[in-house]
Amino acid sequence: MMTLTTKNIIVLICLMVMMSCHDNNKTITDPTTYNTYLELVENDALQMVNNDLLFWEKKLEKEEGQFPYLAKIAACHSQLFNATGEVVHLIQAEKSLLEVNERTNYNHVGYLRMLARNYISQHRFKEALQLLKKAELNGENISATYKMLFDVQLELGNAADAKKYLERIKNFSDFDYLIRLSKWSDHEGNLDAAIKYMEKATAIAESSNISTTMQWAYTNLADFYGHAGEIQKSYNHYIKALELDPNDAYAKKGIAWIVYSYERNPEEAMRILNSITANYQVPDLYLLKAEIAEFLNKEEDQIENVKTYEQLVSNELYGDMYNAYNIELYVNEKETVNMAIELAQKEVQNRPTAQSYDLLAWSYYKKGNVKKALSIMEDYVVGYTFEPLAMYHLAIIYKANGMDEKAKELKAELEASLYELGPVMEQDIKRI
Repeated sequence: MMTLTTKNIIVLICLMVMMSCHDNNKTITDPTTYNTYLELVENDALQMVNNDLLFWEKKLEKEEGQFPYLAKIAACHSQLFNATGEVVHLIQAEKSLLEVNERTNYNHVGYLRMLARNYISQHRFKEALQLLKKAELNGENISATYKMLFDVQLELGNAADAKKYLERIKNFSDFDYLIRLSKWSDHEGNLDAAIKYMEKATAIAESSNISTTMQWAYTNLADFYGHAGEIQKSYNHYIKALELDPNDAYAKKGIAWIVYSYERNPEEAMRILNSITANYQVPDLYLLKAEIAEFLNKEEDQIENVKTYEQLVSNELYGDMYNAYNIELYVNEKETVNMAIELAQKEVQNRPTAQSYDLLAWSYYKKGNVKKALSIMEDYVVGYTFEPLAMYHLAIIYKANGMDEKAKELKAELEASLYELGPVMEQDIKRI
């Protein structure tokens, strides 16, 4: 009996050593590198935008007839929204853009596109499409309009129309075309091509040496590398973005996800997120904090972060921007599952994409109507999206309908997507 116990202890020690080595191999981030971006005190770029806003507001006060100043004011508010996450700036930008479009009788293509871009940020895609159709009829600088029409048609799930506009802007030496070709490749489930085209776009951005364009390219390429399991490259490109803009909250969130999902260091990930939310109030960050708290078995912290999220999104200025996140919350409680179905139906009307139908199917599954859930999945999701979360929902719905073999076929794909789905879902996937 003693010998067996000793053997077990030796085996346990060996396993612990192996796990320790494995964990060390998985550590790719370096706090000494990213800490410098977490401890910032002054945001010079933000101060410059605030100064610009004040300048143009005073100019407009003196010369009310100079409506182009309204576009300048809107641009400042848009920058402030991106920098702070405060939705009031997005709405203020909209007000200025509505006024400048009214003064120009909706005939100025540049102003039409600016308002359409604002509506895209608000997830008001159908209204954005109407504005872009007006710009298309006008015909001025048509290539820029085609680019945005591609964006909106893809967001609305109109793949054939999106492809039509993509063909019209075809130019392999153009940054704007390449990033859209990358997005299209990802939509088609061709991640290798998506990365290839985004790498080419990034090279063009670097040669242009425009910091904002480079920063955008680095974070998007980092995302794609993460999807492909190239975590080191993903981390390196988030760092590159932070070197250009130390206040890039999106890049910091990307690093936090690597630390949490890949390195399995939830405490450190939470520290990074806390540094972001100190000055950047975006609701979904609190859902990520809630997920990490759940992983840490800290129920009180989880509840508190969900409450903070709910308080933030209760602001009516957000409109439909957080419908998808709200659905994911509502489906988990019997008392709110009907609200999830109603909201998912609304989202399908607003944005009839495979992802929206997936949320509707998932809501019906959670309600207990597994047949309806399967029908929606088969009609609108299967073959139309390859997103891991949708594939997880599909596997669960297959299993609920007794289609165990199909569920198991998806399980292997999902196990390869554990980094994207996160540690909390790992046990759920293993049970498929």
